[in-house]
Amino acid sequence: MRTSPRSHNGLRPKVLRPSLNTRRSQVVVVLIELVLVTTTVLLARFGLEDFFHALNFPGRFTGAVLLVGALTTLVGATAVVDHWIRHCFPYSGLVALFCAFTALLANVMILISTRKNADSIFYMVVFGVLAVGSAAAVFAVWRTSVLVPTPKRVAAAVILPSVIAIANYGYQNLYQPYERETRPVITLSPGKAVRSKDGKAFVVPVDITIQNRGDRSFYVLGSEFHAMAQKVTLSDRDRLRQQWRADADQWTKPSEVNPLSRREIHQAGDLVDAQPWMPYGYWIESSDTFTTRLVVQLPSNTPYDQVTFYATANLARKDRLVLQPPLHFLTKTWGEKKYPEWVKKEQKSGFDSVIYRARVRENNSIDEYTRDARFVTVYWRFGTHGANVVTTIAREGEEGRQLSPEEEREVTTQYGLMELLAGPYVRNLWDIKTAR
Repeated sequence: MRTSPRSHNGLRPKVLRPSLNTRRSQVVVVLIELVLVTTTVLLARFGLEDFFHALNFPGRFTGAVLLVGALTTLVGATAVVDHWIRHCFPYSGLVALFCAFTALLANVMILISTRKNADSIFYMVVFGVLAVGSAAAVFAVWRTSVLVPTPKRVAAAVILPSVIAIANYGYQNLYQPYERETRPVITLSPGKAVRSKDGKAFVVPVDITIQNRGDRSFYVLGSEFHAMAQKVTLSDRDRLRQQWRADADQWTKPSEVNPLSRREIHQAGDLVDAQPWMPYGYWIESSDTFTTRLVVQLPSNTPYDQVTFYATANLARKDRLVLQPPLHFLTKTWGEKKYPEWVKKEQKSGFDSVIYRARVRENNSIDEYTRDARFVTVYWRFGTHGANVVTTIAREGEEGRQLSPEEEREVTTQYGLMELLAGPYVRNLWDIKTAR
């Protein structure tokens, strides 16, 4: 970049403009135009998608920045033509230089983003080539006679958009993934047991409430409520240390975590009731509350001494993904063969699953175009010793691939996945069994 000093009479000297007299100059102009026009098309495509359809304000702001970048590179393509051919505007070289630098900044930022998240080799190559081409365009324009009237103002005009773009990129890719999560709260409240008229059975009503006190909305990918019944006998004397160790050995099984007790002898619990308590694909908006009541029925002469209630919900933030279409039934693990290997192993150990699936749309246009399609798969699992819900988000055909802890954290952060738990809530049954 060169400034043009004033002559002795106070006027600026005539600026020597580049021309297309040589084949080399013609090739340079064609390549610069190709880089700037291609960058304009891609920035406009991504920007329009984000500006009108992004799921959150930072995404809409990113779309606006991309649209401004597209307009800038389009102006740059016009300025290059004037700088080399028409020579109508004295500062067209400066405009071309600024716009080429803007294209370089935009292409480098998107290249970094695609290298981090994208699956498409095509887009990584395209933006890699555009980044190199933009750098070459900046150098080519800089080498010509560029008139800079006020260098400090020009520097400020270059630095300000750069700072805005870098700050927005940092917010989207550094701060936002690690911001403090807002989590809804589940409360589980069993009511008073009610006996049937003939006295042969009783029911325990259970109220489940989910409250979203934050400013985010959530998809409910899956929910489950289950009740486990246990026999609990009393020992005549204090139990020995070895018996405590035997109880603690059961903690290695996720479905068997019983307290250590000096006199109580806890036996393995049996599943007596399991069901979803919210519709699949339902969502809970900000500051919203959802309440439902379920009942668990048992015979009055039940051999169990306690019943324990649990409720869980698997959620995903609505500002991180879109479910399209809504969750629908896919298959089941009995009588079917198309499901992951780990599900087959669990079926052999006594757990069956009902499987649901939906297509996931990304929350920004760059990820949507540069990543392979993802699917959320929900496994509603149940067996004689418990029930739960497992969710995965993966490319088609990779649902059964075991993720590393780093990959699992990345998926959880990117899509805002979380699991809410309520329970265990233990209800003693002695008052029911002894009532006449």
